[in-house]
Parts: sequence; C-alpha cells; structure tokens
Amino acid sequence: MTPRPLAGRTLLMSGGSRGIGLAIGVAAGRLGANVALLAKTDTPDPRLPGTVHTAAAEIEAAGGRALAVVGDVRDEADVQRAVDETVARFGGIDFCVNNASALAPLKTAELPVKRFDLMQQIQLRGTFLLTRAALPHLYRSPHAHILSLSPPVNLAPHWMGRHPAYTMAKYGMTLLTLGWAAEFAEAGIAANALWPRTLIATAAVKNLLGGDDSMQRARAPEIMADAAMAILQRPPRDCTGHTFIDEDVLRAEGLTDFSRYGGGPDVLLDLYVDP
Repeated sequence: MTPRPLAGRTLLMSGGSRGIGLAIGVAAGRLGANVALLAKTDTPDPRLPGTVHTAAAEIEAAGGRALAVVGDVRDEADVQRAVDETVARFGGIDFCVNNASALAPLKTAELPVKRFDLMQQIQLRGTFLLTRAALPHLYRSPHAHILSLSPPVNLAPHWMGRHPAYTMAKYGMTLLTLGWAAEFAEAGIAANALWPRTLIATAAVKNLLGGDDSMQRARAPEIMADAAMAILQRPPRDCTGHTFIDEDVLRAEGLTDFSRYGGGPDVLLDLYVDP
C-alpha cells in the first residue's frame, strides 16, 4: 500500500489549474491530502490547458480529496470564501501554498502599466491575502506550513536590471514569506520559499520564455512537486525561513539522478539562478 503521510492534512493553494501548481496538488493528493484550489479558470481556454475543475478531478484520481473554488486571488471576498469553503469541507487548513503568479519579464519601457499592476496584485496582494485569510486556521494546525513559489533574492546586477518589475513582484513574495517565518516562529508556523533550479515545462514557459525549444530543455513540473512534498513533511519548527531550490531539497532527500524529470544534458537554468 502506498504511504499516505499527508492523510488528514489540508492544503489550500492559489492557482493550480495547470503547471507546477497542478503537479503539487496531484502529489499532495497522492500522499493523502485534501487539496483546495482557488483559481480563475472555470471554463477551457484555447490558449491554456486545464481548468480548476479538471485539476480537482486529477487530484481525486491520484487519491486525494479536492475542492475547486472559482475566484480571483486578488479579491479579498473571493479569498475569504475559498478559506471558508475549505474549512467547511475539510475542517481546517494545514498548508497555504502561494502558487499564483503573472509572468511578464519585460524591460521597463516595454511593460504596459496594466501588466505591471497585474503582477504586483497577484504576486504581492494575492500572496498576502491568501496567507492572511488562512492564518487563523494555520495557528490551530499542529503541522502548519506556508510555502511560496518564489526565488532567492539574488541582487546581482544582471538579474536586477533584466526585468525589474517582474523581479520586484517575485522577490516581494519571498520577502513576505521570510517575514512570516520570523513573525510566526513562536507559533510554530513554518514559512519557506521554493524555486526551480531549471526552467520548468509549463504553458507559461512555452508561451513567453522560448517556445518549443525551451520546453525540450526544461524539466517536468513534478520536480517542484516532489520538492514541495519533502518540505511540507518536515517539522515546521525545524524547517522555516529558507529560500529553497528544488534540486537542493531533493538532494537532501537522497536523490542524485534527476533524469526522471527530463530536460536533457543541456537543461536551461531558471531566472535568478546562476551557474
């Protein structure tokens, strides 16, 4: 029988209709977790695979229990509704995963103000709203984790100058998360960030970061999911305040061969990761 170390635990995540978020949800379901998704994609979009409903079905097929909540992580009422429905369905919240992001890695003069606002609102406001709304339930959990999918704060000029607005939004997620690690340390609520060492084969990468060539040199989303599951199983008081890289997490778990995740020998490094 497959071990189910997350049985009885509940994970609430922003996004998750596809890509890394979906992989995390499926992995959590496979380990026995209840998974609630707050996402906007209610009906199929010809440009993007999956909806919040198809994601919930995949989680349940993997062995978990799922709740699909259609809503916008930028909207306080939608976020509170997602939290309330999650608690009503599953009885609490143990894991808050800040996955939703908008991607627009453009130079300052090229970036429309509307896209600037969208990135700050999803990455910063959305991460704050979801975590804040889940907080009363995280306090009650004996195994509470906040996990944000955001990078280590790399201040090297070649990263700072490449696309400052997107960088600010992603680094802002990390700074919030590190702040929560300090703020909630006495309560035993862990807060960590997780980022991939390499590009991950998602629709966003295909559409915005190099097309089919990049997809062939990117790893599968499951590497981030496996790293997330490893982090969420660690004791919260012993694992907080870190900016993790997926490969490092899995090496610490004893994994040395990453070929299962694809990408080939010339796999591309992700943003903010130096050789």
